[in-house]
Amino acid sequence: MKINSKFISVIITTKNEEDNIENCLRSIIEQSYPRDLIEIIVVDNYSPDRTIEIAHKYADIVDTIGPERNTQRNHGMMNLSSAKYLMWIDADMILSRNLIENSLSFLSNSGHVALYIPEIIVGDDFFSRVRRFERSFYDNTVIDGSRIIRRDVFIQSGGFSKEWQHGPDDWDLDKSIKLIGSIGYLQCHENHPTSILEKLDLYFLLTNQRQSVIFHNESRLSIFKFIQKKAYYATDFGGYINKWGRGDPDIKKQIGISYRFFYVFFENGKWRRVIKRPDLYIYIIFIRSLTGIAYILSKLGLTK
Repeated sequence: MKINSKFISVIITTKNEEDNIENCLRSIIEQSYPRDLIEIIVVDNYSPDRTIEIAHKYADIVDTIGPERNTQRNHGMMNLSSAKYLMWIDADMILSRNLIENSLSFLSNSGHVALYIPEIIVGDDFFSRVRRFERSFYDNTVIDGSRIIRRDVFIQSGGFSKEWQHGPDDWDLDKSIKLIGSIGYLQCHENHPTSILEKLDLYFLLTNQRQSVIFHNESRLSIFKFIQKKAYYATDFGGYINKWGRGDPDIKKQIGISYRFFYVFFENGKWRRVIKRPDLYIYIIFIRSLTGIAYILSKLGLTK
């Protein structure tokens, strides 16, 4: 394989994403960064819907593999990609128009080997507003996950864990990367007006020149599906904890009640946002508590 034939490979993993994949791929096609320097790779998990058909309209490479997302991501990033930098995203994500250009400029002029990117939840219901508020506190913390990685570093790190398929894969990858080099943060300098965020205004998201963010479209995700998904992912926490040790300082924050429920919302002056919207913070705590209960019930075999 000839490496660096393109400067960045964007890998999207999919399963039954016909409602999301076109918006995701269009946001990559319409980047300010030259299209001929972007390699688009879709790795699907045997979707019976139109996901693959739509992907073929935009992607350079479309392949199929399972059983779950870690295998898909490793296949796309290790076996199919050919660029210097790798970006991994989900099908329900939309890239702001100058994201790739600004990200690669940042990485090329810094000593970092990977990059955290601000993420903004898009949706017009109350749960989406809660999730948008919650996610804004995680940027550039141990609860965040890098999205762009130098390919040689990804290979050296061993990629996403092969010991589990759907657990804390982004946290695990970041810890492996930090043994090799540092992870930078692409600062988000401008807050979007709420009126824009509360609608999936695709034209705005695709043409906005000012932001360098990932818009995460959770507009179809109900609180019940969210809790179910999080509880399912948490079933692989045991392997992650055993790998790095329960006493690891990052793991103490990532799974610790004090950090996840309190400190991450108040550190570095973030408490000012909580004071402005205590209702959203209280609802976050409520959702986190329900997720913990759902996880315990699943471990006891009391849920499907």
